[in-house]
Amino acid sequence: MSYYKVLGFEKEPFSTSPDPHFFYLSREHEQALTNTIIELRLRRGLSVILGDIGTGKTTLSRKLIQELKSRRDVIFHIILDPTFESERDFLYSLARNFQISLNDMSGAMSLDIREALEKFLFQKGVTENQSVVLIIDEAQKLSDRSLEMLRVLLNYETNEYKLLQLVLLGQTELHEKIIHIPNFFDRISFKYTLNPLSLEETEEMIGFRIERAGYTARMHLFLKDAIAEIHHVTQGYPRRITMLCHKALKELVMRNKSVVDAGVIEDIVQNEMRTGWHRKDPLLLKNSYST
Repeated sequence: MSYYKVLGFEKEPFSTSPDPHFFYLSREHEQALTNTIIELRLRRGLSVILGDIGTGKTTLSRKLIQELKSRRDVIFHIILDPTFESERDFLYSLARNFQISLNDMSGAMSLDIREALEKFLFQKGVTENQSVVLIIDEAQKLSDRSLEMLRVLLNYETNEYKLLQLVLLGQTELHEKIIHIPNFFDRISFKYTLNPLSLEETEEMIGFRIERAGYTARMHLFLKDAIAEIHHVTQGYPRRITMLCHKALKELVMRNKSVVDAGVIEDIVQNEMRTGWHRKDPLLLKNSYST
């Protein structure tokens, strides 16, 4: 039997997989998601969402996809790792994933693929009145040539709207990269930066995920002092909160305890220090170990 079933859950409450069902919408996440959807509906072109590692960008992208799947007038594709060796490889990937047919795709030149993409965007956007959405996660990995190609694709428009709707989600270094490309930066219609959760939001997130996992007992699994310690150690980063809570629940089972208190969290942190995993594991920040 899985540890979480021993504790009364139907599903694992603190998986790090980007499952939209377990995505806690903080006020910032909700604002970023709502505004991005509005931008897409208005076909305004380029939206950029920034955030440090573990702030929930990838899960936010899955939530966005979940919203887009419910619309019949949207064609979308997501790129999870935008690392390409050449401009042609990038364009080829776009054409293939949007199922654009060329007589000889494998032998097509960059110009041929770009022209095919242009025709595709006009066909879908103007003739069929559909929105073509491209979501790129880990967008800080985009090369300058790939960014230039995206800029060119964003130039395709009618008098009323852009033919390509582009959503870039990336670490904060993406901002440093695109701010030095004025003719790309100027095309941003919506830009938002995700910050870590507050103490209150950390408590709400833990409660939300526990409820989503099917926990129905009235007893609180995480005491207030434990939540305060979790927030201090993780500094409010959702991924770190998830990983630490997962370890805490396993400790409950191994210790045959019924609730997580601050002592359980402190023991986990101390064990990380003894084993040296804090130097490798992004779960815990070094300055969280200071006493």
